[in-house]
Amino acid sequence: MSLGQISSQAKARTINREASVQKWQVFQHIREARDLVGATDRALAILNALLSFHPETTLTGDGELVVWPSNEQLMARANGMPATTLRRHLAVLVDCGLIIRRDSPNGKRFARKGRGGEIEQAYGFDLAPIVARADEFRDLAEAVQAEKKASRVARERLTLLRRDIVKMIDAGIEEKVPGNWGRVLQAYQVIVSRLPRTASRELVESVGDELDDLWAEIRDTLESFAKTQNPDANESHSGAHIQNSNPDSPSDFENSSGKYEEAATFVETENVRSLPKRDLPLGIVLDACPNLRELAQGGQIRHWRDFLAAAEAARPMLGVSPSAWKDALKVLGEQQAAITLAAIYQRSAQINNAGGYLRSLTERARDGKFSTWPMVMALLRAKLDNGKPEESAGKGHGAPQASRPPSGEGLQVSDALRRSLEKPKW
Repeated sequence: MSLGQISSQAKARTINREASVQKWQVFQHIREARDLVGATDRALAILNALLSFHPETTLTGDGELVVWPSNEQLMARANGMPATTLRRHLAVLVDCGLIIRRDSPNGKRFARKGRGGEIEQAYGFDLAPIVARADEFRDLAEAVQAEKKASRVARERLTLLRRDIVKMIDAGIEEKVPGNWGRVLQAYQVIVSRLPRTASRELVESVGDELDDLWAEIRDTLESFAKTQNPDANESHSGAHIQNSNPDSPSDFENSSGKYEEAATFVETENVRSLPKRDLPLGIVLDACPNLRELAQGGQIRHWRDFLAAAEAARPMLGVSPSAWKDALKVLGEQQAAITLAAIYQRSAQINNAGGYLRSLTERARDGKFSTWPMVMALLRAKLDNGKPEESAGKGHGAPQASRPPSGEGLQVSDALRRSLEKPKW
């Protein structure tokens, strides 16, 4: 006996004798509000079985509401539930105030009938709380449905905002709208990073409000820039400027250089066939491009899917248009394109036109003249060179080579790989 059970019994005694409810409709309300009621799925399976033992579909306040099935009968109707589990979840139903135990003096469940066959006394489980609390269960179910609807609306709004913001950032980069789009993307990622895998409605709405402010700011920037443009006037200048309405075509900025000064940033080779055919290991790529970790979720890259996601985040920060990225994915493949973009991000300070450089490398790959191996090896070699101390003045006059450190700072490589990196060129 507990205070909760006493409260349930008191509630059952106040039942309206004229009350009448459909037992399966009330059961549906209880199932929808089970978290608020405190019932478990197993307990509801037992309640379903108990209701099935009542012969009538309609439960009335002045009718017989006690059922007396044996444990064996309950286990059979509860899909063969073990006896220990049955007893445990029967106790849950009692604690939730969904049923009341009506025990006989010897603990058995049975009904004593009169001469006319009517039931004079029944011992078992009383379903009176189902009738007495029917309105309460209906209100709880409606509250749960309202909460689910509000949560669904909030998540739909969040999804639309995230999609629109990413598209507007891409449009700003594609159309060369003045602004620090890298910082805008970082602000977006900071807001979105607050969302865990399972977020409450309140948190989703809070993040949605922040994204709505960011969305309005980006929209105002794009609209203000659009108002400063006069396509009619531009077209009248003897075709000096033609508005590019194809979002998938290469931008003028990316195609204006022809030969890129950044082409000398990495080691390139015409003899691609002489390079290793195997894929680059993820560990070596991360050693060569450690800056990409700052864009990964939680700062950790454990699998290629984490690496690809970080590369996707780096693309708009570098000013690479969606069309250039789409072309690189088509020619290089998803993994090789991500490695190429990670290497460009690593050397972004020395590359003025990341989008144009990526297009140049994509064209070389299309002609079979580009591989990511020399690019990554060049970054590793530069890292090793930066980690070496300045050569002593006595070098070349008998200075021992063994005094040089075996590897760069923070980079552990094998002797074979080190010898390969020390070669002047692939």
